[in-house]
Amino acid sequence: MKKISIHQFSVAPMMDWTDRHCRAFMRLATKRAVLYTEMLHARALIHGKREQLLGFPSDQSPLVLQLGGSEPGDLALAAKIGEDYGYDEINLNVGCPSERVQSGNFGAALMLEPDLTARLVAAMREAVSIPVTVKCRIGVDEQDTEQDLDRFIDVVAQAGCEHFIVHARKAWLSGLSPKDNREIPPLDYQRVYRLKQRRPDLHICINGGIETLDQCAQHGKMLDGSMLGRAAYHNPYILAHVDRHIYGADTASLTRAQIVEAMIPYIEDELAKGVRLPSITRHMMGLYLHQPGARHGRRYLSIEACKDGAGARVVLEAMALVENMREEAACRVS
Repeated sequence: MKKISIHQFSVAPMMDWTDRHCRAFMRLATKRAVLYTEMLHARALIHGKREQLLGFPSDQSPLVLQLGGSEPGDLALAAKIGEDYGYDEINLNVGCPSERVQSGNFGAALMLEPDLTARLVAAMREAVSIPVTVKCRIGVDEQDTEQDLDRFIDVVAQAGCEHFIVHARKAWLSGLSPKDNREIPPLDYQRVYRLKQRRPDLHICINGGIETLDQCAQHGKMLDGSMLGRAAYHNPYILAHVDRHIYGADTASLTRAQIVEAMIPYIEDELAKGVRLPSITRHMMGLYLHQPGARHGRRYLSIEACKDGAGARVVLEAMALVENMREEAACRVS
């Protein structure tokens, strides 16, 4: 039987989405899934407000800090800062195609420079005792043959990276927006499968276009794990089934209402620190996706959470509204 690894399932790092509030919410649904921060530039951690950028409750582990950058010294220092904050792993972003990362020669642009990427990994590994991993694409611009990917992986693996998360699309550094880069280049899962077959010594996970846990299970037959991004964000209740479906846990999944109720103490603590309610509730909007009353609950929460003095009570009221409509719909069916 194939051994289950901690990285059998993870939620992708997503800019402006996977902040500490989002992760606190997701962690209530799943105890086993690996969660990632948003990509943070190394220099932002070195010169910015570290607690604001890196602070997190202790119960968010397993948790990975994703870094961007192209200077070995900066990334080594940022990785050490992340380790000191309690992150379980450091991940280097070698897949983001946005104009901002291109201008800084990091993200997907690093796939054009495997030797530089290897030096970055080596510098971070020297600075920390926790694992350093890489998230990349299957190719970039015209450098997108299978041989190009193989060379990139081999060179970076020689620097000590043993775990790669591969987005199964190439990236175009010009002509496509980040959104288009997630949708237009065709998926090539088979290339990632062949990479694993060629390098069985490496831990290879896959990302891109995955929507369901059944699809994760199918990829798991060939690879070491799967990473969900927007599917997990827009429909977060999928995470409530991860521990049982992916990791074989024998604990019952929380209901949607139980997740909301468990979120209330966190919300109250954050509000007491001066955080605005919408900063938290914006990540909870998809919890009742496709359920009767979901649209009414989202509308109520969107309006009421923005009012002055809005507190955790608003979240409970929105939940009660949806739960009542779900009960009414169930009664009509029966």
